Amino acid sequence: MTRTPLPGDGSGEQVDVLTTDGAVVVIRPVTPTDADALTGLFRGGSPEALRRRFFAVPGPLTIAAEVVRLTRTQDPGHDAIVAVDRATVVGVASYWRANPDAPTAEFGIFVADDHHGRGIGTLLLEQLSARARARGIVELTGQVLAGNAAMLRVATDIAGRIVPRGADGIVKVGLATTQAEDALAAADLRERVAERASLRPLLSPRSVAVVGAGREPGGVGHETLRSLVEFGFTGSLYAVNPHAGEVAGVPAYPSLADLPGPVDLVVIAVPAVAVTAVLTQAAETGVRAAVVLSAGFGELGEAGRAAQADLVRQARAASIRVVGPNCIGILNADPAVRLDATFVPARPPLGGLAVASQSGAVGIAVLDHAVRTGCGISTFVSLGNKADVSSNDLLAYWFDDPSTTAVALYLESFGNPRKFARLVRALARRKPVLAVKSGRSVAGRRAGASHTAAAAAPDVAVGTLFAQAGVIRADTLGELMDAALMVTDQPLPAGDRLAVIGNAGGVNVLAADAAEAAGLVMPELSVGPNPLDLGAGASPAGFADALSGVGTAAMSAAGPAEVDMLIVVVAATRANNVQALFAAIAPVLDRYPQLPVAAVVLGGDASPVALGQRHVPVFDLPERAVRALAHAARYAAWRREPLGTRPDLPGTDPARAQAAIHGALSGHGEGWQPYPVLAEILDAYGVPLVATRMCRTSAEAVAAGQRFGFPVVVKSASPELVHRSDVGGVRLSLADRAAVQEAYEAVCAAAADPRVLVQPMVGAGVELVAGVVHDPLFGSLVMLGVGGVFTDVLGDRVFRLVPVTDLDATRMWRSLRAAPLLTGYRRGAVTDTGALEDLLLRLGMLAERHPEVAELDLNPVIAGPDGVVAVDAKMRLAAAGAEPDPLARRLRPAG
Repeated sequence: MTRTPLPGDGSGEQVDVLTTDGAVVVIRPVTPTDADALTGLFRGGSPEALRRRFFAVPGPLTIAAEVVRLTRTQDPGHDAIVAVDRATVVGVASYWRANPDAPTAEFGIFVADDHHGRGIGTLLLEQLSARARARGIVELTGQVLAGNAAMLRVATDIAGRIVPRGADGIVKVGLATTQAEDALAAADLRERVAERASLRPLLSPRSVAVVGAGREPGGVGHETLRSLVEFGFTGSLYAVNPHAGEVAGVPAYPSLADLPGPVDLVVIAVPAVAVTAVLTQAAETGVRAAVVLSAGFGELGEAGRAAQADLVRQARAASIRVVGPNCIGILNADPAVRLDATFVPARPPLGGLAVASQSGAVGIAVLDHAVRTGCGISTFVSLGNKADVSSNDLLAYWFDDPSTTAVALYLESFGNPRKFARLVRALARRKPVLAVKSGRSVAGRRAGASHTAAAAAPDVAVGTLFAQAGVIRADTLGELMDAALMVTDQPLPAGDRLAVIGNAGGVNVLAADAAEAAGLVMPELSVGPNPLDLGAGASPAGFADALSGVGTAAMSAAGPAEVDMLIVVVAATRANNVQALFAAIAPVLDRYPQLPVAAVVLGGDASPVALGQRHVPVFDLPERAVRALAHAARYAAWRREPLGTRPDLPGTDPARAQAAIHGALSGHGEGWQPYPVLAEILDAYGVPLVATRMCRTSAEAVAAGQRFGFPVVVKSASPELVHRSDVGGVRLSLADRAAVQEAYEAVCAAAADPRVLVQPMVGAGVELVAGVVHDPLFGSLVMLGVGGVFTDVLGDRVFRLVPVTDLDATRMWRSLRAAPLLTGYRRGAVTDTGALEDLLLRLGMLAERHPEVAELDLNPVIAGPDGVVAVDAKMRLAAAGAEPDPLARRLRPAG
């Protein structure tokens, strides 16, 4: 499932969600045509269930009144949604508020008796909460009977505020529409349970049918069936072909309806126009999963996308999960399953790497590379057009998969990046996640954008997401697979210190150079130099003894370890016996199972893919080995870091800020905002701005200067002028009345606007730039960098996606190349970095709560010993559109 935008924007679209038993349920707004279904829902309830909802067993008139309330036209004060399972209404939830502008609303919920325990009530409340949040409601309140343990448990699960019951046995609950981290974690846990139940028939089926398996070799269906046979699928296997009695030794039947037993997974390899008929039969026979190999859908344009959307809607109605269409299949190497439903010739060895690829060709390349390098695969999924099952779904499935020790992704697009970030961050805390993301173009920068927005090129958001989530990002497939070899079969490095030992001096030096470039450290060793050159004539025994010495230094119990990882270089010559070297080295490496090791083998006709029982990976070049180890070391360092928290920030007033944003969008409209608006919004979050007066005449400007005390600054207040200094819209260090008068006239002429801002000159400090830019897919990013006129020239900046934690704020300024300027470089003043971190946290909270802030640029921010203050600010507002909601749980949209 993908948490994408809910219809909280009033669009009214349906939402497909997964219950805890893996079935698909539709949640959609109530319509007047639901009146009979709702009446039947309530009348079918047990007396106890009705008493818990209405506090008494209702009569026909009470039920009729409730149905009328639920089905009336939606308005700002009322909303109602239903859960529909296979065309039957099985639950309803609603909220209402007496005042359409009130920040709270009262909710009610009812689920059919025979659908309790499936998580439908929780899903309804989550969706209702997301819709309420989009309408400015901060809390849903309700009253629950003390004996209604199920409802109280649901409220607790989604971080409800529960007030102890009164004498009347009523418990008051309040559900915040903006969920806390613990509530999100609980929701993600529930979703992982649902995903595993939903995807089990797909990845661990007990029976498989291949529809479209032709009698002659070479066809997609025939070759996929052969793959299933040759790999030794452990369940029941059928072919569906109306013109054959058997295909590739497998019994064939005319249709799915003619099969002798039930089927979990159907593999479809028929022309696109026939896929719908196959899915219809699949639904009628109880199939729960489908792999659509057929092409001719979304990749062909508008008509194909429409056909693909129809395919998904048809599958959802029957709770069938779909991989594809236009894919090369799936593989699960678990010995208890042995599923190879692909038509790929390469069959990799069993191992711990799970792979998902949006590209079939890339998937073929990955599997072929795995065969050649000995990289073991646990699961492979070709996502194809990604119409239903996505990488997010698989991340949830692989989280608890015991066969998977690492995950590799090839991504061309994100369905819901904010959900991806949260899922992958949780997964990466227990298993390495590697990714190649195609499409790294910087095209799309907009001329005239703020410094923050111009810096946030498309790939910046992806890189920021990966860095914060602990994803090992590779530039190429080869680099991804090299890193996968290290993190799948080798222990993670305890630090960044590398030792190199080998019989090829030049290659040793190249490895050392590559290590320095990759940020690794080559420490001095007590047993000899590093790198350690044994010479081309090193004997197997000598090589083994030297290696044992380095291993002892690395893992010594007598003192601190000297190195954290090791590269062994073996060069084959006509003067040495390389096979004897391998035989001598392998047992030594096996004695140090906690030390990450990579081998580099040069020359020779029979280089192994791995050394020893611990499967030390073998590379053909030192740079590849070093890059793989560097990736492993950086990932291990990320995993050792604490998670960080979002501290409470005093002096914030989100309601005040939201009111200012609403007023601005209603009045001024979207776009760059006048100074009073942005000042009101920033002040609501305690963002420090230098004292400022807006003036419309020369006399007002002079009066403001006298009030502040000279020297002062005069700058244009035109919202449309993004870069004031570029057109002469700023005058500094104005020492007297005459200077202010002259500056006013010049600034107004430059900007063609009579409005100016007058400010006192701020003392010396480090000039920084801080800001926010909102991406409709990735959410908001907070930026920090070197500010002033050198912002774009130096390009020293760093980004974080919201939410921003205390550790994020610290790492942001410390990761700048200019960070020494903040800590007293060359006896300079030491900046109050705590105040800088507080500013970044406040910007993060502002951005997280108010996606309408499309761009915010504070440049410069003067950082000094006494704190930080923003000298200039620009803000652009835009209505928050239909974008992925990180809290909304739903399947990938059918369209």
